[in-house]
Parts: sequence; C-alpha cells; structure tokens
Amino acid sequence: MDLQLAHFFQDSSWIKYASLPLLAALVGWVTNWLAVKLTFYPLNFKGVAPFLGWQGVIPRKAEKMAAIVVDRTISRFGDMDDVFQKLQPEKITEHIISSIEPRIEEYIDEIMYERQAILWDNLPISVKRKVYQWARNQIPKRIEGLVAEFGEELVSLIDIKELFVGELKKDPGIMVRIFQEVGSKEFSFIVKSGLMFGLILGAVQVPIWLYHSDFWLLPLFGFVVGFATNWLALNFIFRPLYPRSFLGLNIHGLFLRRQDDVSDVWSKMVAEELITVEKVADSMVNGRHANRTRAIIQKHIRPVLDQAGILKFVAQLTVGTNGYVELKKALNDKAIEVSVDSFHDTSFNKSRSDVVASAMSERMRSLSPSEFQDVLRPAFQEEEWQLMLIGGVLGALAGLAQWFLIFS
Repeated sequence: MDLQLAHFFQDSSWIKYASLPLLAALVGWVTNWLAVKLTFYPLNFKGVAPFLGWQGVIPRKAEKMAAIVVDRTISRFGDMDDVFQKLQPEKITEHIISSIEPRIEEYIDEIMYERQAILWDNLPISVKRKVYQWARNQIPKRIEGLVAEFGEELVSLIDIKELFVGELKKDPGIMVRIFQEVGSKEFSFIVKSGLMFGLILGAVQVPIWLYHSDFWLLPLFGFVVGFATNWLALNFIFRPLYPRSFLGLNIHGLFLRRQDDVSDVWSKMVAEELITVEKVADSMVNGRHANRTRAIIQKHIRPVLDQAGILKFVAQLTVGTNGYVELKKALNDKAIEVSVDSFHDTSFNKSRSDVVASAMSERMRSLSPSEFQDVLRPAFQEEEWQLMLIGGVLGALAGLAQWFLIFS
C-alpha cells in the first residue's frame, strides 16, 4: 500500500486524481444551475409532445399552484366580508365617484346620441342641464349602495381560483416572477451549493478510484454527484421543518427560517400580480358570476333614469316604451363599463393591493412550518425526481468525458 501511494505521488497521476473533486464540483454546479433553469423555463412546452420536450415545472404546474395558494392562504382569510372591510369600501366608493363625476355629461351625451340622437338634439339646453344635475345628485348614493351590496355578495360574485387560473393561463410568467422574487436566496443557494457538495463527493471519490480504477466507476460517480447535489440542495431548503441543534449549530430549512420575510414578499407579489382590484372587478363583470354582478349594477343604476323626471316623460312620449327600455339598457351597459374602467388606475390598485398583501402576509406568518412549506413545494415536488435524474444523467456523461479525456 505504501509503495502504491509513493508511486502515486512520484509520477503525475496525482494531477489526474485531483481532477476528480474539481470535475465533481463543476458537475454539481452545472446540474444545480440547470435544475433551477428547468424549474422556471421554458414558459411554454418546447419539443415534440407529449414526452420528448420540456416545459418549466412552475409554468406547467401553475393551475395546481393557484389552487394551493387559494386553499392555503386566501381561504384562511375567513369571512370575506372582513377582507372587504379591510379594503375600506368607502375609499372604493370615493374612487369610483371621483372617476365618474367629471365625465357625467360626456357619458350621458354618449348614451343619448347612440340610442336617441334626435330626441337629445331637440331637447332644450335647460332640460339637458337638469338631467346632468339630476345624475350628479343621484350617482354618489347609487354608487355607495352598489359598493355596499357588492361587499355583502362578494363570496357569490368572485371565484378566486377561477381568477388565479385565468390570469396564469394568460401569462404563465406571472408565477415564475413570483417564485423568482420570493425564493431568490434559496435558488441562489441551490446553484452555489452544487460546487460545495460536488467537491465533497468528489473528494470521497478519490480513494475509491485510487484502488478501483474500473471504467464504469467514473460515469457512476458522475451520476451520483449530479443526482445527489440536487437532492441535498432541495433538502437543505425545506428540511428540517423545525430548528434542530447539531454540534452546536442551529439547523433549520433555509426557506422555513425566512417564513416572515417570504410571507411578506409572496403576499406582496400575489396581491400586485393576481388579486388587484382591477382584476377582481373584471372577474366580477366577465367571470362565471357575471349575470349576478350585472343584475346588482342594474338594480342600483335603473332608478337614475326612472326618477329622471322630465327626461323620462319626454322619452316615453317621443320614443315609446320600447325606446325607453332600450335607453335604460344602454345606461346599464355604460354603468358596467365605467365601473370597471374606474379601476384602471395604477396608484389606486397599488394602495388597495397593499391592504390585501398585509392581510395575506399576516395569515402566512401564522402557518405552521408544515403548512407553510406546503404553500410552495407540493405543486412541483412530484417533478423533483425528474430534475435530479436529469442532473444524474448529465453527471454520468461528464464521467464518460472524464474517462476518455483524462484516464483512457
């Protein structure tokens, strides 16, 4: 044995052996980097469906993740009325009114010229002004009643899962951006840890290869390094669930120890990307429960025209009952349009998103470690073996290359 070691250091073979941990470190880094990239990209399937190709794990599992997010966080809000109250409905009312009031004359003119242009052209200016003023007096209390009823019927008007899935189908990159922001430190650790774990595993490989230089060992070692570095990195992020002491060190899953920070970032991103007031309003008007939403709007807006005094009398007298009904329908359609349009305001959406994010973050912070990791991990946990297997295959190929280039 001593002679073998002496021979090892006397010739240049030690340089070849030194390449083992270095190549293992490189394999660990490359395979972990690739695992992270394959988690996010490509956003859409590339290759020959259904098996020869790849789509990023997160874009592919976006719908499942949406369901998990709703079940683990939003559904824990409890009473949706409580959430609505935190949004401060009086501010929503004020915003809608402030958006509509400056354009009341424009909206009325648009409706009348579209449906009853001759009637509107022939009305005296004084009558038109009375109609404008009547609308100004009526709109605030109608909007206030409308917002209040929306708050009471919120659960029956919005399907949060439908909203999430719909947004993610339109833009699968949303969930990618959220995960990249939330897990930036953890994904960076996965890549960097590949070097460290690979170097350690490569060092273990040296004495084995020193006494057993069989060809097949290099691709086997490569496979183990590629597979194991991914496995170790993922487990360091999510395990252990609870802090443990080992040799004086406090060990805790990297992701779990940042629960408060992750909760804040996750909630902020979801609130700004997925649950904006604008998108919720659009979902109410155009989603599964659109008919119910439109009925509520009609209920509150119809009296504006029914109680419009002289305009109602003149309209019924000149265009008849059918023409008057068409006029009311046009008013209702315009009310729906301007109600949604009023939420196309970036600053207002931002202010309300902060409220939603705060409520969601509070819930996430209160989750147990097991529940907390279940928000993000289960949706792509079933894919982890594929990523580790890809890492193993790449490692095996690197082992083959190492044999032919260095040891053959």
